[in-house]
Amino acid sequence: MKSRISLLGVFGVLVSMAIMATSCSASKVQLDEKSLEAKAKTIHSRILSVDTHCDTPSRMTTGNWDIGERHEPGKQGSGKIDLPRMVEGRLDALFFGVFVGQGALTPEGYQKAKERALQELEAIDKMCQKYPNLIGPATTPADAYRLKKAGKRMAFIGMENGYPIGRDLSLLRAFYERGVRYVTLCHSADNDICDSSTDRRNPEDRGLSDFGREVVAECNRLGIMVDVSHMSDKSFADVIRATKAPIFASHSCCRALCDSPRNLTDDMLRALAKNGGVLQMCILSSYLKAPKPNPEREKALKELEAKYGPRRNLQNVQDEALRKKAMQEYQELMQKFSQDPQDRATVKDVVDHIDHVVKVAGIDYVGIGTDFDGGGGVNGCDDVSEMFHLTTELLRRGYSEKEIRKIWGGNIMRALQEVIDVSNKAEVVK
Repeated sequence: MKSRISLLGVFGVLVSMAIMATSCSASKVQLDEKSLEAKAKTIHSRILSVDTHCDTPSRMTTGNWDIGERHEPGKQGSGKIDLPRMVEGRLDALFFGVFVGQGALTPEGYQKAKERALQELEAIDKMCQKYPNLIGPATTPADAYRLKKAGKRMAFIGMENGYPIGRDLSLLRAFYERGVRYVTLCHSADNDICDSSTDRRNPEDRGLSDFGREVVAECNRLGIMVDVSHMSDKSFADVIRATKAPIFASHSCCRALCDSPRNLTDDMLRALAKNGGVLQMCILSSYLKAPKPNPEREKALKELEAKYGPRRNLQNVQDEALRKKAMQEYQELMQKFSQDPQDRATVKDVVDHIDHVVKVAGIDYVGIGTDFDGGGGVNGCDDVSEMFHLTTELLRRGYSEKEIRKIWGGNIMRALQEVIDVSNKAEVVK
């Protein structure tokens, strides 16, 4: 009996030790996670962090939504970005995307597109005027570092879709003078500049048009970055041959990891690196991992498109009441068929794509372009307040502060400065 009691006592001690070890291990994991997050936030205080694509200006032109107020993440109408949440997420700079959906290639269509672009540019100007202590306009890397030193956020401007240019090359200078520093040559449909990656109504990929070559040359001359996101493979190849300055992809991913025509192949990554450009990693789930088929969702989406037209073109609808009704129905559809959280991409998937770019092209050719308010968001980084979680994962995988500095802002600022330098040389020669 005494021996049995002794054995039970020993067993109890071993069980207790195992429980304590498990508890200590769990505490260590939790502590390590907190330590990584603290380190990530500290790093953000020292580096310049840049997101090269959001669609927030479309939200800024409607209703009484105020980007200077904090909106609770996840709530309907909150959006993915506001200035207080930029502070929480440790994000310094945004390229606010002036987005105009593709419409008719007619004088009337071009005029409407130009007017819409000017509305969004005005909204960005008003933001900077209303909140001068929080955010300032930026057009150069020097502006960005100056505003960072002053403790402010910074607003760069990009134009998503060259449609507002129409066939009038002089409009590029007009938009440049309003602060636009990159132009995404097309969106999800072909236009007069080039063919899109997702518009194959004409099965032939015609690439960059003659007018498109003039647009690329004028961007080089002015100091506007040429953005290859959304364009077809031939358009990409044509732009690489035509440009005299670095180009970039403001929000794309790697086709080797997710077979979407919106993503860049390994050959494209290598060509981009040779050009001195940068792939800015999009965090839109369906570009990071293939979504599971959902016939019910596809049927409902086609019914809405038949009723109102494609969602990307709703902002061109002149009837305000109809446009709001259509946007609400599209939003309700997206919420109803939102991707299963278990199937949705995560921060780890984002960094998998970053790892791939580093492996194929190198650490100097990758950055971040979320596409927030345009579909972007993954588990762990669903709005701007969670941006530092990307840094936490980079640290977990062994990236150094020097490498993180490049990914978050150093690479894109280097490319932008090189574009400016090419423009300055062109002016001197002229």
